[in-house]
Amino acid sequence: MELSLIQKIVIYAPPIIFAITVHEAAHGYAAKYFGDMTAYKAGRITLNPLKHIDLFGTILLPAMTILLGGILFGWAKPVPVDFSRLRNPKKDMLWVAAAGPASNFLMAIFWVFVIKFAMGAPEAISLPLVEMAKAGISINIVLMVLNLLPLPPLDGGRIAVSLLPMPYAIKFAQIERFGFLILIALMFSGILNKILDPFINAVYALIISLFG
Repeated sequence: MELSLIQKIVIYAPPIIFAITVHEAAHGYAAKYFGDMTAYKAGRITLNPLKHIDLFGTILLPAMTILLGGILFGWAKPVPVDFSRLRNPKKDMLWVAAAGPASNFLMAIFWVFVIKFAMGAPEAISLPLVEMAKAGISINIVLMVLNLLPLPPLDGGRIAVSLLPMPYAIKFAQIERFGFLILIALMFSGILNKILDPFINAVYALIISLFG
């Protein structure tokens, strides 16, 4: 099904906004659970997308990557987390960081069930809903795998800092100041696609084996 520009916007916008919103809220919920109330006090533990949307990172950049092809790339306003306020900062950092990618995996599964539901709906509803669900699966898998890349300040980088012995964790965390520059360089060089594609395909294969 070949989509026009307007159709792409209508079909991709809800899954993108939903994926990024839930991802950020999940970090906030996890941080609160493990003792840090920073996000809660800032009103960021919410599914209201307006609280999380970054005009460039959530809307303009994802739109450009979808239209131009390649790995979906974007971000929301990061949920504020004060790791020092967690009950066990180094250990609990892992769970707070992992909550975002885990939410994306669950949302990918949610969109699988949307496809199954759409199959029984009238064609006028079924066709656009299936396309939106396919987009939702793709977006959430890409965001999950991308965020698990072990590069601070991505979630995978936080997980790596949590798992490394303290001396190595401190040195590895210092990469964070250059993290986004490294990520953008990887993306524009095409290396990022080569790194992520095998993992994206593996997650697709897992979901197909579970629900196909």
